[in-house]
Amino acid sequence: MAKKENVKKPFFKKWWFWAIVVIVFIGVATGGGDDEQTASNNNEAVTNEGSNEKVSVEKEKPKKDEAPEDDVPSEYKNALKKAESYAKIMHMSKSAIFDQLTSENGEKFSTEAAEYAMSKLEYDWKENALKKAESYAKTMHMSKQAIYEQLISEHGEKFTEDEAQYAVDNLKADFKANALKKAKSYQETMSMSPEAIRDQLTSENGEKFTQEEADYAIENLNK
Repeated sequence: MAKKENVKKPFFKKWWFWAIVVIVFIGVATGGGDDEQTASNNNEAVTNEGSNEKVSVEKEKPKKDEAPEDDVPSEYKNALKKAESYAKIMHMSKSAIFDQLTSENGEKFSTEAAEYAMSKLEYDWKENALKKAESYAKTMHMSKQAIYEQLISEHGEKFTEDEAQYAVDNLKADFKANALKKAKSYQETMSMSPEAIRDQLTSENGEKFTQEEADYAIENLNK
């Protein structure tokens, strides 16, 4: 009887070979994931670090000429409130408000407080000039030229020439009717003759109405 030969199995068929393969595979898979996670964490760290630096730089940027509200002196705030009131209620010009704020006969604020107030005050000065012009035309029956000169006068409203011109250009008033009212006032209070009244209405030192407006007034004086 022939002796059975003891044949060796190839190593890849042995159980321990596959056990090693599985262990190696698991180790590679696990290590790769850790590497990826580590790289991701590193990227996040870099990104966050860069973001923090950016935020830090932005916070350090100084604001241009802007003091926090809490740092503004109460005198400055009060000057601004007064300026707003004069602009809104009395329709004053920017220059007139500044003078009123600093005047010894006015509000007596410091020059610095008044300058702060005017730098913060935003208003339509042309519209203020127009409102002033409407008031002069309606309540004082003034001529167009007299209103313009009163608006720009240093002893009057102190508007700029552009603001005053805007006002008279957009003023809706009946200047012939104004001339007539002025004429009747001179007749009743000063007993002036029609010709003297006409001269007063057109005079450069008087009412400054046009010749046409003065003639209309005299023609309708006794009607």
